[in-house]
Amino acid sequence: MKKTVVIDVVGLSSSVIGEHTPFLKDYILRKNLSTIDPMLPAVTTAVQSTYITGKWPSEHGIVGNGWYDREDCEIKFWKQSNKLVHAEKIWEKAKKMNPDFTCAKMFWWYNMYSSADFAVTPRPNYLADGRKMPDCYSHPAELRDKLQKELGQFPLFQFWGPGANIKSTQWIADASILTDKWHHPTLSLIYLPHLDYCLQKFGPDMSKISKELNEIDTVVAQLVNYFEKEGVEIILLSEYGIAPVNNPIHLNRLFRENNLLQIRVERGLELLDPGASKAFVVADHQVAHVYINDASVTGKVKNLLEKVPGIELILDKNAQKEYHIDHERSGDLVLMADAQSWFTYYFWFNDEVAPDYARVVDIHKKPGYDPVEMFMTSKWRAGYKLLQKKAGFRYVMDVIPLDATLVKGSHGRVRTPAEFHPVMITDGSLNKNIPPVDVCDIIWNHLNRPA
Repeated sequence: MKKTVVIDVVGLSSSVIGEHTPFLKDYILRKNLSTIDPMLPAVTTAVQSTYITGKWPSEHGIVGNGWYDREDCEIKFWKQSNKLVHAEKIWEKAKKMNPDFTCAKMFWWYNMYSSADFAVTPRPNYLADGRKMPDCYSHPAELRDKLQKELGQFPLFQFWGPGANIKSTQWIADASILTDKWHHPTLSLIYLPHLDYCLQKFGPDMSKISKELNEIDTVVAQLVNYFEKEGVEIILLSEYGIAPVNNPIHLNRLFRENNLLQIRVERGLELLDPGASKAFVVADHQVAHVYINDASVTGKVKNLLEKVPGIELILDKNAQKEYHIDHERSGDLVLMADAQSWFTYYFWFNDEVAPDYARVVDIHKKPGYDPVEMFMTSKWRAGYKLLQKKAGFRYVMDVIPLDATLVKGSHGRVRTPAEFHPVMITDGSLNKNIPPVDVCDIIWNHLNRPA
């Protein structure tokens, strides 16, 4: 099989390719650019799972970045086990044809305990005293140690949160090149998250994101130049584009006002109790999943939602079939926001009793996605917390604001203008618009080109 690399440039769309991305602007003149039709939900884990299986969420089961586990009665976000993806992956299919085929997954999601030969993914160390230490997980285990010896510790705190910057993306790019030099995988899957940060903070505002666009352009150029010299088939793509928004919708507060949501008070702070709630919402960018534990309130829930400005689609289980998201994980209702709106997980009315996790970066405890984690209440407060850390004192990095109006960009919708559609850039001649389930076949065709 022909060596192939798939470089996932998160948030890349035609809306941001231009004067601030000189390499990409020139590159697409030499190659072919197609747009990929957005899928529901247009979020990282679901789209990546579709790209590497050729199946819809209704088949592979990844209905979002998180969902409600009805058996555990817990909302689970950003889990890592590859066993959650219930479909054959492209590298598994390739191994059946060629036992010598190998695959490297460099920070693509669901990267733990997969059948890929080489894998690296973010994974902090949680120490007994409560500290979270930056680190990553790899297969084989020694790959992490070799990479960190060469590149330094993986910059986890620059991967997500208010400190996110080009350092994490650069580390991933450098690690991908080293992994290729050491192990020569047939297929490399590389994830570059950098644009996700600025585009969700500011939207596609060139006056505020030009620096980040130039930075990601430089990293993409580094990877393309390396793999071109190696004679590797190159596919550049994205999972979604990010469009401007200005209207956060707080559905859990609405449900609480209408006695559908159950709250527990612990140490004077409020916590959402999903298992005890009649109905609640798991928010995920511009998509939300509604789980109803008490069937008698179904009509009430629908009536409430139909009156909420900013909701464009309300899909029951039957309607979910049209959008290929009908799965036991997807919830009783799936909602899609309109072009200007997105969904928060917020359920408290008074910020003074918001849960302690609301003011920190904690992607696993929050019962929904929280893009406000990219902002900081004040640099002075963060600096003070870091001094506490360096002095050996216990501390909580509670520097995340509780103001959803700060967020200016989002994604998740299927109905977005073409300029915000995800893109694919290749050598091959492709249709102008590509269904997301066809991406897997396109990768497969590159792998099977004559050497």
